Order: sequence, then C-alpha cells, then structure tokens
Amino acid sequence: MGTPKHQASIQKELTLVARQEQALHKAAMRQKTPQWKTNLQDKVPEKVYSNLEKAFCKAFEVIFDKGTDWIEKTYDAQSIRNGYEVHDFALQMQADRKVLKELRRQASRTQMQGMLTTSAEGIGLGVLGIGLPDIVLFVGVLLQGVYKIALHYGFDYRTASERDFILLLMEASVQKGEAWEACNRAVEAFIAGQTVDVNDQLTHTAQAFADDLVLAKAVQGLPLVGVLGGLFNPVCCRKVMKYAELKYRKRCLLRLYESS
Repeated sequence: MGTPKHQASIQKELTLVARQEQALHKAAMRQKTPQWKTNLQDKVPEKVYSNLEKAFCKAFEVIFDKGTDWIEKTYDAQSIRNGYEVHDFALQMQADRKVLKELRRQASRTQMQGMLTTSAEGIGLGVLGIGLPDIVLFVGVLLQGVYKIALHYGFDYRTASERDFILLLMEASVQKGEAWEACNRAVEAFIAGQTVDVNDQLTHTAQAFADDLVLAKAVQGLPLVGVLGGLFNPVCCRKVMKYAELKYRKRCLLRLYESS
C-alpha cells in the first residue's frame, strides 16, 4: 500500500465521486419548490408540522437509543464487516482499482435493497396522521439501509460521532435548492473534521423530514391520515440511500488515500 499506482486508483474513484456530486447538486437545484407548492404548504396547519417534527425527532431518539440492536437482527452485520476487511486487505496487497469498483458495486446493491425494502413497506401514520410507532418503523427501515452502507465502507454507526454524521446525511438528502447546498456544505465540513451539536442536528433532521412528508402528501392530494406509503416511501428512500452511499464512499476513499 502507498504506491503511486494505489493513489492513482483511489484518485480515479474520487473523480467519479466528484462527477456524481455535481449531478446531485444540479438535481437538487432543479428541485426548488415552485410557488404553487409553497402556497399549498402554507395552508397546512402549523400544529401538523409541529407534531410531525416531534414524532420524527422522537423516532430518531428511540432508534438510536434502543432500536439499533433490533435493526441488526435483520441482517448479518459481522458478515458485512468481514467483507470490508477482505476488500481492505486486497487493496493493501494489490493496489488495484478493480477492488475499489467491487466495493462500490456491493454498496450499490445494498442501496438498491434498501430502496426495495422501503418501497414494500405499508406504513400507516395513525388516526391523526402522526402515529409514532409507524414513523419509528419508517425511520428504522431507512436507518437499516444507511447502517449497512456504513458497514460496507468500514464505518461503525454505533459511535456518537457517526450518528451525528448519519443525521447530517439524512437531512441533506431530503433538502432542495439553497437548503440542500447549505446541508451539503455541513456534510463536507464534517468529513473534513468538524463536529456538530447532536441535539440541534436531531431537530434539523426531524424538521426536514416533516417538511418533506407534508409537501409530498399535499402534492399527491392525499390527506395526512392513513398510509405513509404511496409515492413518499420510495422517493424519500431513494434520496436518502443515494446520498448516503455517495458520501460514505467518499469518506472511505479519502481515508484510504490519506493512509497511503
């Protein structure tokens, strides 16, 4: 490890990441909320936003505090860790871009599995549209996918710092326009070594998901009562998984480059 060939292989993968980041940036800027959607949002009672925000905030707290062990029962975490270690060893021995590509392909398969799982979930929001158990389940399914991506790239999602990063990722993934740019800068700052206030970030992430859900349901012309599924589940999951995979891959590559 540490040869010019190894560094060149990593740099090529980082160049690919940069291109994909540009594509995400363009997509986010195209998704600026039109005025008619903003007007529609404005008609939603403030209490609905407030209750949804509290529900999402509580859901993240519950999952991080008590739900991670439950989530890990749905997949073989150690097997994924072992897979990364095999790839890491192969990189040290071969310094070959083929190993990096295979690592990326495996993480992409996890990303797709996460989207399919969430799309298949039929999750209700309860009588008032804010049923906490259902939102906890929805957040749990999303975090399952993010956790597996983290493991694929050699990161331990159980640490406090990694949970901060996951909250940052999830907030950025559902934002649009200038809000996306600001969140993406925060993600990049974290990757560069900065820290975040977990309580503030928990609130910001909950707000982002509450806003995204309210707008999605309003645009679909559906009441905030009944099913959280419909168009919201797969669209939200696709955004979260795609963004998380890209940023975790970037962190992994930068770590590999620095160690070389």
